[in-house]
Amino acid sequence: MLKWLIRRRVAAFERDYGYDSSYIYDMLDVSLRAVLAFNRIMPMSRYRYDVPKEAWYAAKIATAQSEDCGPCTQLTVTMAERAGVDPNVIRAVVNREPGAMSADAALGFRFAMATLAHDMAADEYREEIERRWGKHALVSLAFVIASARVFPTVKYALGHGKACQRIVVAGAATPAPRLAA
Repeated sequence: MLKWLIRRRVAAFERDYGYDSSYIYDMLDVSLRAVLAFNRIMPMSRYRYDVPKEAWYAAKIATAQSEDCGPCTQLTVTMAERAGVDPNVIRAVVNREPGAMSADAALGFRFAMATLAHDMAADEYREEIERRWGKHALVSLAFVIASARVFPTVKYALGHGKACQRIVVAGAATPAPRLAA
C-alpha cells in the first residue's frame, strides 16, 4: 500500500515539474526502506531561514549545476521561478555571471562555488553572510549546498544521468555550462 502511495506522489511530482523520476521508481523496486531513507533528505533540502530567497536559490542552482548539467539543474531553476526569483537573476546564475546578479544572489552563488571548490574565499563569504543575515542563514546555505548535491549524485550513481541540455529560464533556452566542483 505504501509503495502504491509513493508511486502516485512521485508521478504527481513528475507531472507538475516535467521531471523524470525513474531513478526513484528503481529504488522503490529494490527497497521501500531505501526510498524512505532517501526521502529523509527532503527537510534539509527545503530548509531556508533568515537568508533571502535569491541567495538561497543561487546557491542551490549553482550546486545542482556543479553536479548535473541537465534535468536536475532544470528542476532547480523551475523551483526558483515558482518561488518568484527574478528570471534575470536565475539566468545570471546559470550563466555564471555574478556581476549580473543581485548582491544577495551573488553572495549565495560565490559562497556555494567557493564551498564546492574548498576555496579559502569561502571564509570571507561566510563572514559576510553572518554579518548580513546571521548564523541561521549560514546554516540554511550550508544545508542547501549539501543537499543539492545528493539528488543528482544518487541519480547518476544509479545510472540515470542525462546529457547536458539547454536550461529554460522564463520560457527562453540558455546554455547550461557544467560547473566543475
